[in-house]
Amino acid sequence: MSGTGAALAAGVHPAAQVDPAARLAPGVTVGPFAVVGAEVEIGEGTEIGAGAQVQGPARLGRDNKVFPHACIGFPPQDLKYGGEPTRLEIGDRNQLREFSTVHRGTVKGGGLTTIGSDNLFMAYTHVAHDCHVGDRTIFANSATLAGHVEVHDDATISAFTSVHQFCRVGRHAYVGGYSVVVMDVLPYSKTVGGKPAVYGANPIGMQRKGMSEEQVARVERALDLLTRSKLNTSQALARIREELGGHPEIDYLVEFVESAKRGVYKSLPGRKGER
Repeated sequence: MSGTGAALAAGVHPAAQVDPAARLAPGVTVGPFAVVGAEVEIGEGTEIGAGAQVQGPARLGRDNKVFPHACIGFPPQDLKYGGEPTRLEIGDRNQLREFSTVHRGTVKGGGLTTIGSDNLFMAYTHVAHDCHVGDRTIFANSATLAGHVEVHDDATISAFTSVHQFCRVGRHAYVGGYSVVVMDVLPYSKTVGGKPAVYGANPIGMQRKGMSEEQVARVERALDLLTRSKLNTSQALARIREELGGHPEIDYLVEFVESAKRGVYKSLPGRKGER
């Protein structure tokens, strides 16, 4: 085992390997056969499981749990990457389950991959280079993000779903299992499919995360105008502003749609574009 006296005091198993340049805060534990590389900073109370690997430059905050055989902070899977010093930043209280992978950024993508706090990444999930994941998200088994993807707070990405590079998943969105996402996913929506369709709002998810009945009702009305009315997108947004504007959840929804670069999913099940 390699490592400093501080690392030994932090609870490093004798069969682990910790680079002397790594910085481990008090209360960090590193399991047997785990590897912590140079330029890695790990906050108080974080657990690195048996056989897991954390490489840098990377910083993990407090009370994270990195389960056995997860690989965190490795170089990006990008043929253009030439070994430049890019980073990974992870917040607090995240769970990175078995065989999950999170890669550092690329220079052309901003040089940084970020994950917020209180997220759950189930087994075999993947977060690619230059992705930005918010807080309180859930990634079910084998959910996969390509590079440069944004996942906003409180979103859920279900099992075996893949998200194309440069796409965004909005707040409180629920993306169903086995979906193939190549455009932006509307906030607050349930979006599912190989050619995804919108199955209405996600009221259960919103209520579980503390949104009031009034907020949920406004969001449902706004999504109906976007997806079920005969208005085009510009007309629907104007109507939403007129009827519902001035509330943070509605203003965010409008801004999300207006700033979309790849388009947003609006089709209902069975309509054109849905398999």
